[in-house]
Amino acid sequence: MKCNMSTADRILRIVVSVAIAVFFFMGLLTGIAVIVLGVLAVILFLTAVIGFCPIYAVFSTGTKKACPAEREGPDTN
Repeated sequence: MKCNMSTADRILRIVVSVAIAVFFFMGLLTGIAVIVLGVLAVILFLTAVIGFCPIYAVFSTGTKKACPAEREGPDTN
């Protein structure tokens, strides 16, 4: 699994998922919105933590070129 999310993308996803959680615990979300936004918050948080977005992979795109571990080292040839 390649890392395909930039740091800014990951931070934004975490901020949005935390905001949804705060709205939930403040009682501002009810009904179907709790389920839909709860699932969205979990997905955003998990993709931010692992640094991989499956939707980016499907469309062969991303906000980051390569993870530090995936960068090539010095050429030994």
